[in-house]
Amino acid sequence: MASPPPTVSSSATATDLVIDISDLSTRFGDHVVHRNINLQVRRAEVFAIIGGSGSGKSTLLREMILLQQPSSGHIKVLGVDLKGLSREAALGLRLRWGVMFQHGGLFGSLTVLENIGLPLREHTKLSDAEIDVIAAAKLALTGLKPEVGAQYPAQLSGGMMKRASLARALALDPELLFLDEPTAGLDPQSAGGADELVLRLRDQGGLTIVMISHDLDLLWQVTDRVAVLGDGTLQAVGAMAELSQMDNPLIRPFFEGARGRAAQTAAQHPVQPKESSSKPK
Repeated sequence: MASPPPTVSSSATATDLVIDISDLSTRFGDHVVHRNINLQVRRAEVFAIIGGSGSGKSTLLREMILLQQPSSGHIKVLGVDLKGLSREAALGLRLRWGVMFQHGGLFGSLTVLENIGLPLREHTKLSDAEIDVIAAAKLALTGLKPEVGAQYPAQLSGGMMKRASLARALALDPELLFLDEPTAGLDPQSAGGADELVLRLRDQGGLTIVMISHDLDLLWQVTDRVAVLGDGTLQAVGAMAELSQMDNPLIRPFFEGARGRAAQTAAQHPVQPKESSSKPK
C-alpha cells in the first residue's frame, strides 16, 4: 500500500514559493497518473522530481510548463495560477522561465549562436549585434568555447548539445529553470561538469532550478530537496540524506545497489563550483 501524501510545510511564505501545486490529479481515461499531488518549490533552490518508470515525472513537468493540463487541482508558477490563462498571459509567464529539454530541441538549420539568440529575436527589440553579444555571453556561461557558436547542432557531442540547449534556456535571464534529464546519455566527465554548472547557476544567478533526473550523483551533489513519485502519489519530499533513511519500498531502490551506495559515498565530497571567467551581459 502506498504511503499517504506528505503534508506541505507551512514554513515557506507565499513570497518564498516559485511553484505551488495543490490537489493535482491527472487521468488518461481510466488510467490514473497523479492523485492529489501537493508540493512546493522555494525560491533559489535546486529541486528534483524522481520516480520509477511510468510514475508521471514527465507528465508533471509538462503540466508545469503549460504543455498539458491536469485533470483537476491547481498549479501556481511564479505566483500565477496556470488554470484558464489567456494566450497573452501564458506567453508572458513563459518568458519568465527557461526549459532545457532532454534531447536539446535545437533547430538543426541554425548555428548554435543563432539558436541561443532566437528567443531574443522573437521577444525583444534588440539589434542583431546586441543579440549576438548576449548569445555569446550565455554560451560562455555554460562553459562552451566561442568557436562552438558557429557550429550546427549535428556537429556537437551530447554534452555540448546539452550545454548549448541550456544556453538558449538562459537567453532571456529567466527566474526559473526547468531541466529535463540534464545528464542523460553523458559520459562521467561531462556529467560531472553538469553538476558544477547547476550549482554555479543557482549560487551566482539566484535561479530556482527544477529538474527531472535519474542521475544519482547529480541528485546527491546539487539538490536541496527531492520529490519522489510512485503509485500515482507523492511518496515523500526531502533532502537526499533524509530520503535515504526512509523505509519505503518505492524510495529504497534509489539508495540500494552499487550505484546508489557509490553516489552516496561521493556526496561526502561535494562539488566546489569554479569561478566563471566570463559573465553574461
